[in-house]
Amino acid sequence: MSSLWQKAGGFTRALSGLLRNRRDTRRIDSVAAVQDFVASRSAYVAQKTLYGYVKARMGTRYPRMFDDERLIASLNIAKMQVYAACVSDLTIYAVANALHDQPLGNDARQAMAARCYRAALRENTGDASEQFSAQDCIDGFDRRLANTDWRSAARQPDNFTASPQALARWAPIADKLKKFDTEIVENSVKFAWRDVREQYRNRLDAALIAADWSREQTT
Repeated sequence: MSSLWQKAGGFTRALSGLLRNRRDTRRIDSVAAVQDFVASRSAYVAQKTLYGYVKARMGTRYPRMFDDERLIASLNIAKMQVYAACVSDLTIYAVANALHDQPLGNDARQAMAARCYRAALRENTGDASEQFSAQDCIDGFDRRLANTDWRSAARQPDNFTASPQALARWAPIADKLKKFDTEIVENSVKFAWRDVREQYRNRLDAALIAADWSREQTT
């Protein structure tokens, strides 16, 4: 992990778990396993794309930026906003695929997604600056859930809309430079999700997740 990201305060818990289990091939067979996957992979994509973009734009000035407190503060805000957006995209995709063809209504899908989203933010935004509001992100996610097409669109790559937009908006890069980068930056996020989606599909045990969720609701 880079010194810049460490100084900015990375997603320590989620990323450490991801690095320990990056070759993990165990089945994702419970609601807790879905939550862990969403939190860790969202942290990974957020770090990879945000840090990669900032470093690319810094170029040869990169070593001098370690002591730039304004950059660190801006990066801290950006990392939380991008992470929250990544969790939003991946949560909906993960839940839609986990409960697809299962005898559960959309209320169950929304409830599971809301739990996953809140769990991920609770685990990784505890040290966020006062300029980041987890509650605002939760409110926005709830509005998104209300308009989610669980049967079709939520299960597709095109559902990943919030994270590319968040990186383009929140990255601490001057607007006069950022306006030339938008398409490339957004595509970098979309590309980063490909492997994550494949991992999830390959490890998913939808029937056991649905059974776990149903069991929780009756206890």
